Amino acid sequence: MQRFRRIVAAIALAATATTTVAACGGDDSGDDSGAKTLKLWHYEGENSAMGVGWAKAIEIFKTEHPGVEVRFERKAFEQIQQNAGMIINSSEGPDIMEYNKGNATAGLLSSQGLLTDLSDEADKRGWAGKLSPSLQTTARYSDKGVMGSGNWFGVPNYGEYVTVYYNKDLFDRNGVTVPTTLAELTAAMDTFVSKKITPLGMAGAEYPAGQLFYQLALSKADRQFVDNYQLYKNPVDFKADPLKYGADTFAEWVRKGYVAKDSASLKAEDMGTAFIAGKTPMIVSGSWWYGRFKAEMKANWDTFLFPGNTLTAGSSGNLWVVPTNSKAKSLAYDFIDITLRPEIQDLIGNNGGIPVAGDPAKITDPKDRKLIEDFNTVSKQDGLAFYPDWPVPGYYDVLVGGFQALINGSKSPDQVLDTIAKPYADGVKEITGK
Repeated sequence: MQRFRRIVAAIALAATATTTVAACGGDDSGDDSGAKTLKLWHYEGENSAMGVGWAKAIEIFKTEHPGVEVRFERKAFEQIQQNAGMIINSSEGPDIMEYNKGNATAGLLSSQGLLTDLSDEADKRGWAGKLSPSLQTTARYSDKGVMGSGNWFGVPNYGEYVTVYYNKDLFDRNGVTVPTTLAELTAAMDTFVSKKITPLGMAGAEYPAGQLFYQLALSKADRQFVDNYQLYKNPVDFKADPLKYGADTFAEWVRKGYVAKDSASLKAEDMGTAFIAGKTPMIVSGSWWYGRFKAEMKANWDTFLFPGNTLTAGSSGNLWVVPTNSKAKSLAYDFIDITLRPEIQDLIGNNGGIPVAGDPAKITDPKDRKLIEDFNTVSKQDGLAFYPDWPVPGYYDVLVGGFQALINGSKSPDQVLDTIAKPYADGVKEITGK
């Protein structure tokens, strides 16, 4: 999630990009089959799951393409995020790069003609068959840059999702079992509260509060709601369920002591380090914490899906995109294809990542395997519901302010819903013209 909120900069760079994209098409034109160089950029750490997997993919690519030089550059996320439009619209840009998914990033650049349409390759190479419908959502964009329909402008090869991390030692010490329903979860939290333990770590100053609200709302939602909220299929009523249920229940959890009122000022790092230190029985957050907890936690811990939910916050990971100006598109397609092979997918999984087309049976660590199995459970039931701040630019800050006020009690649930409803409606109108 730390990468999903930096969307305003991408909107700003559109103005720069639009003055020069008129000469760029969105399709694959020209014959580059004789290209002898592939310029590849990404921003994953060398020891991260994706970094390890993609390094192996480069090795395989070189073996299968003798005589082709791979010029790999590791870039900072912010460097690509803030300058992508200018970079890929120049002769100095890469032939293939990792880029953030969503309406205001990959969608924006696709609508400006800066990204190659990958639809034919997706059909020919079977990429669509390896990705569930909800994973495909972030790969496809309309002519207005709205995700979920239209042509393929990117290909993900890993996933992420929100889950519940729990301290097994604290659960055992207090006689609490892993809940399988929302009622069992609230009963578990009542047990902790009765023992003067705040059961749920929280960070009101950053994304965790909005994610908890969204998880609660999703417990009463269906795919139609997600399509309406994220893809603007129909108007969204913020004063009705499931959003009303999410806000009301969040406020109730604060009143009952499940969430500490002083967590309104805490950041995600504060929440995470408290969990690492064994001070918090549970946190609701993303799979991106997994590797850190695995490396730093001394207490016994594990994960479980948010009890009772069919839908959960989550999505594909970032995308491989091929700039329109790429001089080695055929080679870029070959590299994407390699990253979706079982060998690379299993390597990502065995290094703490979530492959989109891996085999859990090939994952050796039981915790790694469970993380992937849970993701596959959500993905196969079309349960990935994206993130609450995705629909419109600037919405992340709106949600943070709203739920800080709910935690500290300065606003009622209805007032918070009013606070977050108008920016949403204004943003949708600006994007769709409706």
